[in-house]
Amino acid sequence: MPTAFSDCFDPTGARYGVPTYPWRLAPDGLATRRQLRARGLRPGGQPIAAQLMLINRRTGTVRVAYLYRVDRAVPVRPMTSRKWGALALAMLARRTCPCCRLDVGYCIPRSYGVCGYCLTADHQCAAA
Repeated sequence: MPTAFSDCFDPTGARYGVPTYPWRLAPDGLATRRQLRARGLRPGGQPIAAQLMLINRRTGTVRVAYLYRVDRAVPVRPMTSRKWGALALAMLARRTCPCCRLDVGYCIPRSYGVCGYCLTADHQCAAA
C-alpha cells in the first residue's frame, strides 16, 4: 500500500512532470517564492525547478509549493515613490468604512464589509 511519503517523492519528475519532494525535504539550492523574498530575491522569470507536496491524511487534499533555483534568482526591484503612493492609497481604501466613511485604523473584513462600529449599530437596530 503506498504511503503519503511515496506519493510525494518523485525526484526524477516521471510521475508529475517536475521533480517532487515531500514537505520540508527539498534539496539545498531550491527555495519557494516566500523564501526567496526573505532573502531579497525573486524568481526572475525562471521556470519552476521542483515542487514540494503535502497530502493531508485526514481529508486527502494535496498542497503544493513550487520551488525555484536560488542561484538563478535575481534581486527584487526597488519600490519607487509612485509605487509607495499607490500602495498607501490602496491601504487607505481597505481601512475606510463604506458606511460611515471613517478611517478605522485596520483593514475592514471582507466578510462583513463595514467597520465594527457600524456592525454593532446594525445589530442593535435589528435587535430593537
